[in-house]
Amino acid sequence: MKIWHPFTQEKTAPLPLKIVRGDREYLYDEAGNSYIDMISSWWVNILGHSKPEIADAIAKQAHVLEHVIFAGYTHEPAEELVDILSQHLPKSLSKFFFSDNGSTAVEVALKMAYQYFLNKGINSRDIFVNLEGAYHGDTIGAMSAAGVNSEYHSKFKKFFFETFSIKFPKNTEDEVTSIDKLQQFLKQNHQKVCALIVEPLVQGAAGMKMYSPEFLDKIVETVRRYDILVIFDEVMTGFYRTGTMFAMNQTQNIPDIVCLSKALTGGFMPMSLTVTTEDIYNAFWSDDWSKAFIHGHSYTANPLACAAACATQKILQRSEIKQNIQQISETHKVRLAELSSKDILTHRSCGTISAIDLSSVALAKHIAKVMLQNGIIIRPLNNTIYFIPPYCISQQNLHKAYDLLEGHLGHDV
Repeated sequence: MKIWHPFTQEKTAPLPLKIVRGDREYLYDEAGNSYIDMISSWWVNILGHSKPEIADAIAKQAHVLEHVIFAGYTHEPAEELVDILSQHLPKSLSKFFFSDNGSTAVEVALKMAYQYFLNKGINSRDIFVNLEGAYHGDTIGAMSAAGVNSEYHSKFKKFFFETFSIKFPKNTEDEVTSIDKLQQFLKQNHQKVCALIVEPLVQGAAGMKMYSPEFLDKIVETVRRYDILVIFDEVMTGFYRTGTMFAMNQTQNIPDIVCLSKALTGGFMPMSLTVTTEDIYNAFWSDDWSKAFIHGHSYTANPLACAAACATQKILQRSEIKQNIQQISETHKVRLAELSSKDILTHRSCGTISAIDLSSVALAKHIAKVMLQNGIIIRPLNNTIYFIPPYCISQQNLHKAYDLLEGHLGHDV
């Protein structure tokens, strides 16, 4: 095998399953076997696979303009996408910076926040505050922002900038303790802190760990007393994954910067956006070249990706899609409440995301293997099984996944 796969120990992993096509919630291998994609292929295919309208939008755009340099030039698909998203984002988030994926959207946000203060003549703010267990991507800055305790990035910690981690709360008592410790840290160090960065409401790669909008609001209100910027990493939570268009729609406080990617193009094309305020943008507005935001990517605002994103965003606003989202959310609640097994430690849901913590990593791997044998694709996060299906999934297939899970709990591994 010449291909080196992501997040894989190549020596011990089984041979990869060769997928040849997709349709709605199904993927098909070269032998013709079908699989229900219960994780939306790393959370991006929110409308399912091979959605004809998105494919047609890309094909139509490809015959007109496939790409153009975005420094000094613009084009209609990018402008249309910004207009569409502006209808759903808070009015204060009005400046859109294009990049290529979730990691780079975060990287842009970090650089933007740091240079914002530099451009204002403040060079002391170089500490970022995060929430323990964070995952913000795999570039150096994004890894740094997650903190030195990240299980994904600890090997690279000697390259990281300084961060402070807020302890993730398991209950209301923990929330009070976490806020108190944050306040103590800021009283002594607030003049050094640049920004808070969090995955709002759900920490994806940490195991779909969920926390309340009220706790997030308290964190934001605490840091804002010291003029610290707030970054919401909505790479995973955006586009109705938490039940609302954005997770921030469930909080009282609006971030200064938001990062969007994954489901942005419906899983068809890589693209991301870092969206910020007029105030931050104005700090870069100058006759001085050194104050410009000197960052870019060859495929910035690729017209094909923009066309895919425009089509995706229009489909998302249809009443039948919103009804499907509501049905998925309700099914998660009902089925999780019915689960009863000594193998289940905890379970939870938020919008279209459900998660079940099992008694061991071995059991989670076993269930993933059994599910694949029965035509369902999942990918556990340590001992956590999670379902994050595309919005087109039938109720029959969603129940099938829960039935299969229930049927193999309590068995020896």
